[in-house]
Amino acid sequence: MPPPSYKRHIFVCVNERPPSHPKGCCKHKGAVEVREAFKKRLGELRIKDLVRPNNAGCLDQCEHGVAIVVYPEQVWYGGVTPGDVDEIVNSHIVGGRYVQRLMIPGQVHLGDETASEPLELRAPQAEDDGDGAAEPPTRP
Repeated sequence: MPPPSYKRHIFVCVNERPPSHPKGCCKHKGAVEVREAFKKRLGELRIKDLVRPNNAGCLDQCEHGVAIVVYPEQVWYGGVTPGDVDEIVNSHIVGGRYVQRLMIPGQVHLGDETASEPLELRAPQAEDDGDGAAEPPTRP
């Protein structure tokens, strides 16, 4: 089986620094929960084979809150919370439009205000409930 061909990677800083560090750290600001929210949302949209959320070591942006960077566009977001994940996925990852309000100022990224390409969502496949009759999946 060939390796997956991801269209985008979402690197989530989960670095942990001592509590006394002046910048703080992303892990203590909720980075693990942000990464898990990305995994969940990408799974719900059935695009986890196209987009990969990855743990990242220090991205050196902890003063901005939880930091993530999306490749290949090199878009840096800061202060990301689990509540921002749907917007990032729907707007940037799927729709191809950057979430300006979360972008870290001064970071160089590729493109203007749009991502590489929108992703095409797949229709949900019918699920077999064990009796041989396929039922369409329910959507939240």
